[in-house]
Amino acid sequence: MGNQMTIYDISKKAGVSIATVSRVLNGSTNVKPRTRKKVMDIIEQYGYKPNAFARGLGLNSMKTIGILCADSSDLYLAKAIYYIEQKLRENGYHSVLCCTGYEVENKKESANLLLSQHVDAIVMIGSNFIMNSPEDNQYVRDAAASVPIMLLNADFDCNNVYCTLCDDYKATQDATEQLITGGAENILYLYNSNSYSGLKKLAGFQNALLTHDIPLKKQLMQCFKGSHEDIDGVKSFVENLYKKGLKFDAVVTSDDFLAVGSMNFARANHIKVPSELQVIGYNNSILSHCSEPELSSIDNRLEDMCIQLVKTLIGTLTQNEMPQKTIFSGELIKRGSTRI
Repeated sequence: MGNQMTIYDISKKAGVSIATVSRVLNGSTNVKPRTRKKVMDIIEQYGYKPNAFARGLGLNSMKTIGILCADSSDLYLAKAIYYIEQKLRENGYHSVLCCTGYEVENKKESANLLLSQHVDAIVMIGSNFIMNSPEDNQYVRDAAASVPIMLLNADFDCNNVYCTLCDDYKATQDATEQLITGGAENILYLYNSNSYSGLKKLAGFQNALLTHDIPLKKQLMQCFKGSHEDIDGVKSFVENLYKKGLKFDAVVTSDDFLAVGSMNFARANHIKVPSELQVIGYNNSILSHCSEPELSSIDNRLEDMCIQLVKTLIGTLTQNEMPQKTIFSGELIKRGSTRI
């Protein structure tokens, strides 16, 4: 096998964690002699030569973290880059950012580009880095065989991949249930993506209805396929549904821009918010202050998640055992667009 063997393979064959293999390679005293021997035997058997430079082990670390993000003009992703970059700098790490777009091929290429620059780890920002088909996620597994991968707001079970996420399912379910118990009868759900997080939010919405014996109506779950900057497009989209005779007294959305578009629709059609129509956004972004009345929105604890992600990352790079998954609870911040 020669040099093709990775730290990941050794940890699998020796039945120990990647952090333990890493400690053995670093000559750390914090390893039981028996474990050290097990790891060293595998290394000798397969002729593994650690490329310290590439793996950020020991002194040759580049002190550089790669960041992948689909679209840095997205408010949520841009804010995440800002928090993560800031925290990395506080910990003495530089970062290299690649904006990948949403195509699998580009994500793969960008991950390989970062690995070729010998980054110490890769942070993938946003749930769209994990696809619905396993073969599309192979590039994440491949990258994790070389460096730790940190996922923000996605869940992926794989060695050397660490996930920090918000329970989008429960947050959306709770907000929807509050509307139902507050008397809303026909709730329109607007979403804009079938990403991991997008599907979780949709399922949370559906479960809230089912729990309250409300039938799921396809026409009350609508996907807006336009850009996250096209607030006018959202307004026309909702207006179109309304003019076709769709009845709804509340709108729950997967992103604040969809909620602001819905508020603009209400104003243009003289529908009073919140007495005739209640609206809930998601992300609690700056947009929630850009409408009249101000928007109730689900806060998914982005800053806390980013702080935790960097903490897990630094812990992993300094060879501590870190949790593979940290889950935060989102909460509804109530403003003028709801009566609940």
